[in-house]
Amino acid sequence: MCGIVGYVGKKSVVPLIIEGLRKLEYRGYDSAGIAVVDSDCTLSLRRAEGKLRNLEEAIRLEPLDGNYGIGHTRWATHGRPTEENAHPHRDQSGRVVVVHNGIIENYLTLKERLIGQGHEFKTETDTEVVAHLIGSYVDEGLSLELAVRKTVAELKGIFALS
Repeated sequence: MCGIVGYVGKKSVVPLIIEGLRKLEYRGYDSAGIAVVDSDCTLSLRRAEGKLRNLEEAIRLEPLDGNYGIGHTRWATHGRPTEENAHPHRDQSGRVVVVHNGIIENYLTLKERLIGQGHEFKTETDTEVVAHLIGSYVDEGLSLELAVRKTVAELKGIFALS
């Protein structure tokens, strides 16, 4: 199990996502992470192994600001509970970020296909494979919505994405 929270609005996103993650921390205490888009449309991530307080410390040391973002608490299924394997995960270009709850049963097959296309992976997670697959379809010219739809159609398992 994992916890997923997101916010889009006029308020500063970081305190809202941290509060949401605090309420969902029981769903995953192996690691936590957040992705935020700032006023310049720059996408920034902070991730930490262990409890949510470790993520809060990472944000205190390297603050984030923005009006929309996603957060995640992780209970490790694919990949060890490390900062590297903590969500959110980026695609090859760094433009697409994904958090996910569940298990993608065919992620190794999809990963092998993407490696054959030149993708390099930094983690052991099925979530990074989802991010790369979405990103590959965006790179082919699909809108983000269509890229997500096409990706979801290829995934086998039970999952939720953000």
